[in-house]
Amino acid sequence: MTITRFDDAKPYSVGGHFDMVAMLLQGRDVTPCDKFWVGMSTFLPGGGAEWGSADNHKVYVVVEGTMTVRDNNGTFELGPNDSLHLAPGYEREIVNKTNYPVRMLVISEP
Repeated sequence: MTITRFDDAKPYSVGGHFDMVAMLLQGRDVTPCDKFWVGMSTFLPGGGAEWGSADNHKVYVVVEGTMTVRDNNGTFELGPNDSLHLAPGYEREIVNKTNYPVRMLVISEP
């Protein structure tokens, strides 16, 4: 068992993201988890991720706030406890269009 206290979590940078702080909770180089990693992203008002895709599966879980997601099919909102799976290569854009921070758990393949 490996515990990561949020007070001990380390920030990491994510290309294509803006007005956001990401904290690594599990995996990568902080714990021995090698099948996936987990991070907590906090998006300031107006913060988000530019149009793009990743090469791996990702799951977003909104913990607090409302995140607007746009893909080739339209635009929708994710609220607290809503989740979203993105397959490799799936293009999307996310933006916090509210005046409140959004906290989102990110689970990803390495």
